[in-house]
Amino acid sequence: MQVKKYVRIVGAERAQLAAALAGRYAAGGSVREIAESIGRSYGFVHRLLEEAGVELRHRGGDNRPKQATTEPVASTGAEQ
Repeated sequence: MQVKKYVRIVGAERAQLAAALAGRYAAGGSVREIAESIGRSYGFVHRLLEEAGVELRHRGGDNRPKQATTEPVASTGAEQ
């Protein structure tokens, strides 16, 4: 879907575009990927997502370290 550059999008068309972009974002697309695919700026897409009530993800994804799992050591029976 290409959106014309330098054309103001208002009213029902804007709401329809915002809903479509919100669906793509919810499916895992990034703001930058969506912006590039429709030929508009990051700021334009970010604003539309906010208008659609989308809770934006934090930058960079999940950076927390993975929890170390401890597996029980198998006993051979000779240790007593």
